[in-house]
Amino acid sequence: MTDAIRQWMEKYIAAWETNAPDDIRALFAEDAVYATRPYDPDAWRGREQIVDRWIASADEPEDWRFEWSVLGSDGDLAFVQGRTTYLDDRPSYENLWVVRLAPDGRATAFTEWFMERKT
Repeated sequence: MTDAIRQWMEKYIAAWETNAPDDIRALFAEDAVYATRPYDPDAWRGREQIVDRWIASADEPEDWRFEWSVLGSDGDLAFVQGRTTYLDDRPSYENLWVVRLAPDGRATAFTEWFMERKT
């Protein structure tokens, strides 16, 4: 699983840099759910909605830096710790991502927790 989540994370960061619909689509199963917070009733549902909502809230690649590490995995679930640093006036964040991967390497579920980093 560690190799699978590392590959997925590399693709995720590439999609974050390009904001290209095909790069985003490649990350997610057709019926995937992307929750921008736990238990989110407004979670993004289905690959096309994920693409649309991602693009609507896209960051520009020169506006951020991201560091990450895999905390662990359990079956098809992976846990990723990240740090998003914005290079403009926005706050930076500590992140915890829970990603469920299908056998083909696409995410079927993605949930993020983020907390503003106090410096």
